[in-house]
Amino acid sequence: MHTVLLSSDDVKKLLTMRDAIDVVEKAFREKGMGRVEMPPKSYVFFEEYGGDFRTMPAYIEALGAAGVKVVNVHPGNKRRGLPTVMAVIVLLDPRTGYPVAMMDGTFITNVRTGASGVIAAKYLARRDSGVVGMVGSGTQARFQLMALVEHFRIDEVRVWSKHHRCAERYVHEMGERLGLNVRAFSKIEDVVMGADIVVTTTPSRSPLVKCEWISKGTHINAIGADAPGKQELDPEILRKSRLVVDDMEQAVHSGEVNVPISRGEIGREHIYAELGEIVCGKKEGRISEDEVTVFDSTGLAIQDISTAALVYRRAVKRGMGRKFNILSL
Repeated sequence: MHTVLLSSDDVKKLLTMRDAIDVVEKAFREKGMGRVEMPPKSYVFFEEYGGDFRTMPAYIEALGAAGVKVVNVHPGNKRRGLPTVMAVIVLLDPRTGYPVAMMDGTFITNVRTGASGVIAAKYLARRDSGVVGMVGSGTQARFQLMALVEHFRIDEVRVWSKHHRCAERYVHEMGERLGLNVRAFSKIEDVVMGADIVVTTTPSRSPLVKCEWISKGTHINAIGADAPGKQELDPEILRKSRLVVDDMEQAVHSGEVNVPISRGEIGREHIYAELGEIVCGKKEGRISEDEVTVFDSTGLAIQDISTAALVYRRAVKRGMGRKFNILSL
């Protein structure tokens, strides 16, 4: 028995966005059918440093995939020259518990989050959606757009950032990479109004997007709120929308709904479904052209472990990675 060590460069060679979309959709389907084990993610906070780390275990029997991700979020890392989010994934053999792989999980985290966004949009956005509004211009805003172009024909991308120079950088990079019409705006309302799909990817702790800016038929991927106290959307949007979460308990604790539920502004009854229930056909997705839909993404361990298992299988097949004995047997 040995463990395979995979670096970030290895993972990037073994995984595409299309791959991640396919395997993450399978993982959501298994969750919708009640065939996964996934305790809620647990948090450890570094109050003095303004950061935290989370542990995220999961087992997906149908995919033969089990393991845990340890991931941090440190917004102050930008000034330290480090990524805001870094992660390590350990895969286990379900038959024995032996650690068969350790790999960089940062790229996987970014790709699988983008994948969940386009999967949600596939079931909840209008099929002819062509105008995308990005609230935030960081790493995840890039991966969300890279995922959306895998399923939608995008005609226009609008982007806002707290720092306009970051929005301009996004315009240049993503316009060139994807061949899209990307424009930066100084006001969030100009990005959101009239957009078919709105994606929020900020670490905000107060609402940025107002209800009156949202047009009929808009779909919103709320990505940024992934810890207690974070909030990007006006609670009125949640009250008036078809609201879908990735996981009920995790969303109530740390998703976009966590603040309004804790304040009594909405209740659990406002949540229509988990995404997995829609993917597996237990519940319908979008019902009318005019309804507003919201996907509250907190990020699930099943996304990480299913994607990491695919990467591991490909690494073994191609003879990639460094093999070592982590245990003395």
